[in-house]
Amino acid sequence: MARSYLPRSRASTRQSSVARLTAMAVLLGGAVSTATAQQTGRGGEGDSDGPEDTEWGLGLGVMVKQDAYKGIKRDTQVLPVLRFENEYVEIFGPGIELKLPSLRLGERARMKFGLVGEYDFSGYEAKDSPILAGMAERKGGLWLGAKAEWENDLLDVTAEWTAASGSSKGRKFSLGLKKEWHLGQHTMVMPYLTAHRLDKKYVDYYYGVRAAEATAGRAAYVGKGAMNLEVGMRTMYRFDEHHSVLLDLSMTRLAKHIKASPLVGRSSSKQLILGYVYSF
Repeated sequence: MARSYLPRSRASTRQSSVARLTAMAVLLGGAVSTATAQQTGRGGEGDSDGPEDTEWGLGLGVMVKQDAYKGIKRDTQVLPVLRFENEYVEIFGPGIELKLPSLRLGERARMKFGLVGEYDFSGYEAKDSPILAGMAERKGGLWLGAKAEWENDLLDVTAEWTAASGSSKGRKFSLGLKKEWHLGQHTMVMPYLTAHRLDKKYVDYYYGVRAAEATAGRAAYVGKGAMNLEVGMRTMYRFDEHHSVLLDLSMTRLAKHIKASPLVGRSSSKQLILGYVYSF
């Protein structure tokens, strides 16, 4: 899933670019894997946790995102995309998944497991928006955790838990549902719904206002644990075994404890991704 519940700053150019590259690679990489599965079949006898041969691709994508912080304008970026995957590992930007043995549940269902790591460049600087003036910098960091996915004919269910080793010391748990439809040999459509549980440390670090940062127009605020809800639609057209294009639209509804922050001016964040990938 697109990890659009993480805060992204517009003016911190280096961090913003790398963070969006991560999200772009996740979306395009996952969609390319789905399109490949469309041709090879999924859930059948003899399936493994990943492709028997190494798969990798390069591409280009356009991301348009509207963040929820006050004064943050819509951001549009053009970014390169890199993806690598084999039977044991998948790499997407600064993220990696080590695939663990799967558990087959009948002929058409299985449980997949993995260990995940990602360096996340979320955060902001005081110069990013007038509402953030005088705020201490919020930094990203390395997130480590585990995930499980139940693949079946009705819905795919994914659960992922990660913990930050960096400044926020936060914890995240995501539970997602998705359903793929294949229209002929070339087109894939996948609606998805994901709930993101963010703990108190995470919300307070990115959306809280410390006592020393409070001003007449920005009251002190202590964040609480919150749950964001993301809904989206992903469409991919695969011209042949090499060329693919992707369109992904998503909206994340922010929890009340995030909307209550004096730093936040919107009830949701929105994102559009249009991309092209050449698979080798």
